[in-house]
Amino acid sequence: MALTALSSVAAETSPALPNLVIIFCDDLGYADIGKFGAEGYQTPHLDRLADAGATFRNFHVAQPICSASRAGLLTGCYPNRIGVHQALGPRSKTGISADEMTLAELVKQRGYATAIFGKWHLGDAPQFLPLRHGFDEYFGLPYSNDMWPLHPDLLRRTPEVAARKRGYPDLVLFDGETVARPKVTQEDQNQLTTWYAERAVKFIEKNKARPFFLYLAHSMPHVPLGVSDKFRGKTKRGLYGDVIEEIDWSVGQVLGALKRNGLDENTWVIFTSDNGPWLSYGNHAGSARPLREGKGTSWEGGTRVPCIMRWPGHIPAGVETWDMLMTIDLFPTIADLIGAQLPDRKIDGLDVWPIISRQPGAKNPHAAYWFYYEVNQLQAVTSGDGRWKLQMPHTYRTMIGQAPGRDGMPGEYVNRQLESAELYDLANDMGETTDVSANHPEVVKQLKEEAEKARADLGDALTKRSGSGQREPGRVN
Repeated sequence: MALTALSSVAAETSPALPNLVIIFCDDLGYADIGKFGAEGYQTPHLDRLADAGATFRNFHVAQPICSASRAGLLTGCYPNRIGVHQALGPRSKTGISADEMTLAELVKQRGYATAIFGKWHLGDAPQFLPLRHGFDEYFGLPYSNDMWPLHPDLLRRTPEVAARKRGYPDLVLFDGETVARPKVTQEDQNQLTTWYAERAVKFIEKNKARPFFLYLAHSMPHVPLGVSDKFRGKTKRGLYGDVIEEIDWSVGQVLGALKRNGLDENTWVIFTSDNGPWLSYGNHAGSARPLREGKGTSWEGGTRVPCIMRWPGHIPAGVETWDMLMTIDLFPTIADLIGAQLPDRKIDGLDVWPIISRQPGAKNPHAAYWFYYEVNQLQAVTSGDGRWKLQMPHTYRTMIGQAPGRDGMPGEYVNRQLESAELYDLANDMGETTDVSANHPEVVKQLKEEAEKARADLGDALTKRSGSGQREPGRVN
């Protein structure tokens, strides 16, 4: 591959390997930034990023939950292929396997400096931490904010849940493989966004003379929310809006560092989220408007997330696209661009650079995308062009008809059962309001055939199928 793929899209006078910056928020909803309809606060840096790049309005994560979503991004695999399900808790006995190639390990083939600042959540045992998986630098939390003995939600949980969560270790902040803070306080939470941004800027400055991969994985706006005094009380939306404005500020810090160091033209910046909003938290949660449901569901509000990409001269400025893409596609796309070898093991993503760079006639190379959730439940299948979505019979949670949470305390979900498969025309009904299966039996048939491919490969707990393509996660002995 060498640089042939890169040279086809890069100017002949600029053959250098591109820097890569992925800014990955936690629980940021589809409508939570300016260009996607945010209300009550401003995101000027993200708005400018969009004006200089492209907005992707049909961009999805592989699963609507923390650990699984991150596994998909960093390996190019459906998370259940590599044995990562749900959100891994503290002292988890499983995590990312040493046999899987991460995005950091991929780019190391080409001499990149690599760093993650923020949330990891692919296992907190020593063998699972980032420095063992291709990252040169790591500063952040190994799991989610709510996995914290001081989380206020514990005050109202059932005795069984409360007892289990009180058994969690204190939230730990790592600096590399060294514990920087063994007991994270609320004041520490308030500084996380600032600390991550500061580390990101220093990393850019230190590595400006070589290609680098910066993974800025914000802990916010996952509850419990934290914001520095710089932004506290600044927005009409309250604490949630304050938190988003600080995230936007952090994006500005990164973009400013790139500009000061003359790296703007040769850096591909990607901003997105790990899943939709945690709706039960009410005014401490974001919005997926106009999508259905949110985090923890395979409806569009759980998997479709805001996405902005910028790379001057390679991604046209000021455009938007409704072509469907998924985080798993970034891994092989980056591999082809920089001339890195893909792993010997099967991955699920495909090179989608023609779509990202808006090449005429570009089409998504996937026949379909598979949406798994819970522990290996195939809950939905979407056509590769993003138009048709078949929701399989399954149980899902909803806040419809329920009182929302407030000020850091969640409301209670109720479970609903989808009794039979339903088909949605997302091009005309992105809110998944009307089942059109009776009108398009041929589409239902086609997507059910794709579902059978998924089950043969990865299995399906809902239909009690075992797949031949699943691999073991890493395990603590």
